Amino acid sequence: MGIDHANLARLDLNLLVALDALLSERSVTRAAARVGLGQSAMSYNLARLRELFRDELLVRGADGMRPTPKALALATPVRAVLTGVAAIVLEQPGFEPATAERRFRIAVPDSLESTLLPRLLGALAAEAPGIAVQVRSTDRFAVLDLLDRGELDLGIGVFTEGDTTHKRRVLYPEGYLCLYPPDLVQVSAPITLNEYVSLPHVLASSREDPRGVVDDALALLGQRRRVLLSTPHFLAIPHLLRPVGAIATLPAALAQSFVQQFQLATSNLPFDLPSFQVSMLWHASYDRDPAHRWLREKIARVVSASA
Repeated sequence: MGIDHANLARLDLNLLVALDALLSERSVTRAAARVGLGQSAMSYNLARLRELFRDELLVRGADGMRPTPKALALATPVRAVLTGVAAIVLEQPGFEPATAERRFRIAVPDSLESTLLPRLLGALAAEAPGIAVQVRSTDRFAVLDLLDRGELDLGIGVFTEGDTTHKRRVLYPEGYLCLYPPDLVQVSAPITLNEYVSLPHVLASSREDPRGVVDDALALLGQRRRVLLSTPHFLAIPHLLRPVGAIATLPAALAQSFVQQFQLATSNLPFDLPSFQVSMLWHASYDRDPAHRWLREKIARVVSASA
């Protein structure tokens, strides 16, 4: 389709910048601060946008300003347009790891924080001492919103959601192992199904519902386990197993990292459990950023070297 240059020239493209900020922040005040305008100027832009699109775009609700259906439909194509303009016009300078100074905000669950980040920090200290990392503790369901709001640079975890404004790169596939204190739980690997369901369990889950993929798999076998305690803190698991002689089912790499330090043992599960993929997720607007690309490659190489 051809471009109507005459009519497009009459459009103030800064309005799209304002619209993107308004849809991300859902607040005139915060959107104004994000763009660097006064609140009255952003209110004026919102009025112009409403006239341009013949829609209210944002309406007040009990929990703040809510986007209309038309605004939600505009969000993705507007962000795509601005990302394309930034890539063409705002040419990024080269990135020199040894001299660069930058802080990256990364969302990582604690199940990965203890196994991945020490290796990453070692690599950063050797190659990019001016790079700092701020870890955000959040569940994977909030990562998309934080990326869209510009409050997060990168998410690492298990992601199945996302749209055209997000980029995803698989780091590695992961499975599960059973973790237990061998001096208190008198079983030998591989643990049997009867042993597995007869023992008390500690469950690590970011969901409030004390039920996980293990329970779904057991239900298909006509079995169920007894969960004594559920916690969103994976790193607390080794401390919780000994008081009651319990077992836990954890991602394999995390379970193996606990074995020597806490005198624990692992076993394969006595039933099939689907593996999952650990990925990086970022907003498309960072896709060509040299520093961001360098960090993503560094994380991928750290993971590959430890495989």
